[in-house]
Amino acid sequence: MVVFALMIAMLLAMLDNMIVGTAMPTIVGELGGLEHLSWVVTAYTLATAASTPIWGKLGDMYGRKGVFLTSIVIFLLGSALSGMAQDMGQLIGFRALQGLGAGGLMVGVMAIIGDLVPPRERGKYQGMMAGVMAIAMIGGPLVGGTLTDHLGWRWSFYINLPLGAVALIMVTAVLHLPKKRSRARIDYVGSALLTLGITALVLITTWGGTEYDWLSTQIIGLGVFGVLALAAFVVVERKVAEPVLPLHIFRNGNFSLVTVIGFLVGFVMFGSMTFLPLFQQTVQGASATNSGLLLLPMLLAMMAVSLFAGRVTTQTGKYKVFVVVGGGLITAGLSVLSLMDTDTSRFTSGVYMAVLGAGMGFLMQTTMLIAQNSVELKDMGVGSSSATLFRTIGGSFGVAILGAIFTNQVQSTMVARLGKAAGEKMTAGGAQMDPKRLPELPPVVKDAYAHAVANGTHQVFLWGALVSIIGFAVAWFLKEVPLRGGPTAKPAADPQGGSTEAERVPTTV
Repeated sequence: MVVFALMIAMLLAMLDNMIVGTAMPTIVGELGGLEHLSWVVTAYTLATAASTPIWGKLGDMYGRKGVFLTSIVIFLLGSALSGMAQDMGQLIGFRALQGLGAGGLMVGVMAIIGDLVPPRERGKYQGMMAGVMAIAMIGGPLVGGTLTDHLGWRWSFYINLPLGAVALIMVTAVLHLPKKRSRARIDYVGSALLTLGITALVLITTWGGTEYDWLSTQIIGLGVFGVLALAAFVVVERKVAEPVLPLHIFRNGNFSLVTVIGFLVGFVMFGSMTFLPLFQQTVQGASATNSGLLLLPMLLAMMAVSLFAGRVTTQTGKYKVFVVVGGGLITAGLSVLSLMDTDTSRFTSGVYMAVLGAGMGFLMQTTMLIAQNSVELKDMGVGSSSATLFRTIGGSFGVAILGAIFTNQVQSTMVARLGKAAGEKMTAGGAQMDPKRLPELPPVVKDAYAHAVANGTHQVFLWGALVSIIGFAVAWFLKEVPLRGGPTAKPAADPQGGSTEAERVPTTV
């Protein structure tokens, strides 16, 4: 019952952006403010990323249950207010409040499972977690479109209320964890500096190449500001009694390595998956709904492999092999996806996506498992939040950098096929054109744009494969540290009928 309630909470956090993304054109049509459209997503992302480590630390200091329930309430309050927004400014502000709560949902789920289930047994639940991700990615656009068409865009936010109420009631009733009360003061200075540093990084990836050029004064200034804020954060964390992000957890080799792997997984996964639906709609002619269903081979492979890896980890205690194999499969999957062109069939692209999904299935939950096993129980919250944060930041960088590569390739291909004047005119508003407009274009232009998108996705997957090689190499340096909660050695009888003291010592700690 507890795990079911936690899965609902995780679904809330992951489903929201998928549903809202589908409703955005309708929202803009009613509220106006097209120039502020990107901030509806950015405000949510910023608040989620910046609050993630703080929620983790608060759970370590004051107990998981109360902090987790607080995050659910904030998320539901932000959802209700977003649904009642009367203009774009209100919606952006309420989305930030909603994102603040969402930051605590993901971390709370991971940390509570970390408290309740020993790492050795946690593999049993990996398939459920992967299943929640698949439901969110496939069901989000379908639910968002249905709600917007039949009940109005406001229900894209109101749908969170009944789901959140169920999670809130179930967690309150069935989750029993020891209460904590830390006498240490909250690290306000460290929290503020970390928030400023994360905000600068997210804004760089959001604005770079779109609102401002990558070498513009604004982007360079944000980079300098972010580096200074994070440098000051490190100085502060070395001195405070209860740091918001204890630096000592990074002294553990496995934790540092798996953090790097998580960053790279986020980079290639979110970066590449952003452009798969565009390829399917533009080049393969799929509808917006069908493009979500065409991701099924990847998501089903991810679920099946995650479930398999979890069960084997529970039975054997072995996990390094899955990280290594997962890194290799992700590299292979991105490599074959880079071979797609305008003649690639849906079946072939489905097989390629299944390879990528299998790689993600080996890595998604296993990296979190290693991160949690590498920290002490008192640091479970910050360990979980750090792993989540680095994956989120990696995803932001992946979408921004690979998006810049995609845009540049599409624009250069359009110019090469249509000439400088016509090519630049077609891509003047950005490289991504509404697929619904394609039938209206002349055949020559439509063919040129299909080839341009195919070339763009080729570059995205090729560069993603090159980046994933780094993660594959890093995985080999992980150490197979025994998972907590494993079986203990059975004491063997000594000649006098007892057992030696050494044999009574558990094989794992």
